[in-house]
Amino acid sequence: MSDPTGSLESARAPEAEAPVATAPVRPPIWRRRPWQMAAGAFLAVLAFVIFLVWSLPLGRALEPLKSPTLILVTADGKDFARRGSYKEAPVDVSKLPHHVGAAFVAIEDRRFYKHIGIDPRAIARAVQRNSEAGGVRQGASTITQQLAKNAFLTNQRSFRRKAQEALIALYLEARLSKDEILSRYLSAVYFGDGVYGLRAAARHYFDKTPETLSLGESAMLAGMVKAPSKLAPTEDLPAARARARIVLASMIEVGEITAAQARGARNVRVREGRVKLPVGSYFADWVTPQARRANERAFGEVRVQTTLDSVLQDRAEKTLRRAIARMGWANVTQGAIIAMRPDGRVVAMVGGRDYAESQFNRAVDAMRQPGSAFKLFVYQAALRDGLTPESMILDAPVEIGDWKPENHEGRYAGHDVRLRNAFASSSNVAAVRLAQQVGRGAIIQAARDMGVTAKFPDDLTLALGTAPMSLMELTAGYAAVANGSMPVTPYGVVQVAERAPRPLPKTERDQLLDLLRNSVVFGTGNTANINQYAHGKTGTTQDYRDALFIGFVGDLVVAVWFGNDDNSPMKGVAGGGLPAQVWREYMGEAMRLKAVRVAGKVVGGPPVAVQAPVDLEALPGLEVPGAEGEPGVAPETLEAPAQPTPPEPPTPEQPPF
Repeated sequence: MSDPTGSLESARAPEAEAPVATAPVRPPIWRRRPWQMAAGAFLAVLAFVIFLVWSLPLGRALEPLKSPTLILVTADGKDFARRGSYKEAPVDVSKLPHHVGAAFVAIEDRRFYKHIGIDPRAIARAVQRNSEAGGVRQGASTITQQLAKNAFLTNQRSFRRKAQEALIALYLEARLSKDEILSRYLSAVYFGDGVYGLRAAARHYFDKTPETLSLGESAMLAGMVKAPSKLAPTEDLPAARARARIVLASMIEVGEITAAQARGARNVRVREGRVKLPVGSYFADWVTPQARRANERAFGEVRVQTTLDSVLQDRAEKTLRRAIARMGWANVTQGAIIAMRPDGRVVAMVGGRDYAESQFNRAVDAMRQPGSAFKLFVYQAALRDGLTPESMILDAPVEIGDWKPENHEGRYAGHDVRLRNAFASSSNVAAVRLAQQVGRGAIIQAARDMGVTAKFPDDLTLALGTAPMSLMELTAGYAAVANGSMPVTPYGVVQVAERAPRPLPKTERDQLLDLLRNSVVFGTGNTANINQYAHGKTGTTQDYRDALFIGFVGDLVVAVWFGNDDNSPMKGVAGGGLPAQVWREYMGEAMRLKAVRVAGKVVGGPPVAVQAPVDLEALPGLEVPGAEGEPGVAPETLEAPAQPTPPEPPTPEQPPF
């Protein structure tokens, strides 16, 4: 009799001894095999690249340029400059004559409708021919690759860029039809002369729309793509025609046209559809950034209204050229003129003798010492400190440490003089004494309030105008006096006008006007006394390296500067001489040709003779600031009781200027 218990145990033994199945344990990532890690990294990078490529904006080639063409227009409606690249609205190849697209395909990518974005046959052919020639003689980029480069990449030549180009080309082929690719290519490709896209090129070279291009015109445009700058018909018409014949021959080879059609398309006439305009001028260079900020991206040409007055600009250019021409003996090689309205509207700008010769803008970009023209802000600080034009200041030698500023030719009154007389004679020692009294910080604050942004020296030499600054910002400081508010921001585009935020206190302004008027009646600016409304100040730097005059009549502020780019001295040319003469000449022309208003009333007429109680023979019209002093009327001669006749009082409802 068998044992049931033993039988049960015997029966269960095999089941109890069977191994237990467990899930395999994966090693940590840092213990995996190298090929596994490499494969994972490759897949991750590939997925990331595909994501980036797939997210590229397909319509980029159809967008306007970031910097569209700007047509700069004067305030009186005259086009005077064209800036930026030119692109018109996109084209649709399905709506163009067949020969237009066929010309580009025949010369740029014969297998365009057969490949997938890259063409292995073309690559192999290019490699063979380049190796035979010992250098790069033929490319293999398809139209799709060219679109990828134009729309998404740079022109940098590298294997990395070519790899990116190929990848994007494959993506474009996967997302777009062939006609869509060709349309985008034609809408964005460069045609020379700053022209992008077929629509812009058709207008620029033939004054046509793409829909009306002839076979010959299409061939010429297609031929330009290889070397747009060299093959543009406006640059080299014979070369453009020769290249067009090559395109026509290619179209015959691929069966798009017959030989007879090619012969009939050879005589292509160029008819430019845009009026030729200068690319630049001193004013155009300065105003373009303002114009771009004020206008959105757009197709075609954007007309921008500027503040430039064509008449005043023409007179400024001619006046400056004549002045430099007649002063060659004095080593005067460069100059600049700025004319602006008190609110900051720049109506004329000449930044040098000849823009074609030098595009450096001396009216805006040159940082030169203003000399005694800066004393306006020294005296303004003194007026804020409680002094008046009637206050007295000692005009006698002064020492500050090792520094001994001097007046011109060592001429001193030797006693106290009125502030207005010290300002008129441009006394250096008086300006330095005022700087000692009010402090360097007060002078800098006055200049800053009036819009001067220069970096000032750490000593009192700043009182004599030793801080380099632009003629533009110095002119804006004087415009603030004429305007009665501060600071004045110069501008050249109507849309970006900025109102001066703070009024200039009436008493302070009246006192500044007093000083500036005395300067042109009894002082170093006597040459500029064109009429009873003239106000201004001379400036000359050490050794006659800079000479300038800045002043205004009513609502026209004008600055004139002369000097040399290498900072070499001129021969005796000072602010009271040539600059004041040119200022008077130009202001006289401006008042004759344009409205100049004082208290709402138009004023004008020829220059007037000055009846001043001083010996005009003693006025050399030369001034040298800094350690050598500044010429002008001797302070003691200015102590005469007679004062200039003030302007007619304004009517109560109108400001003085």
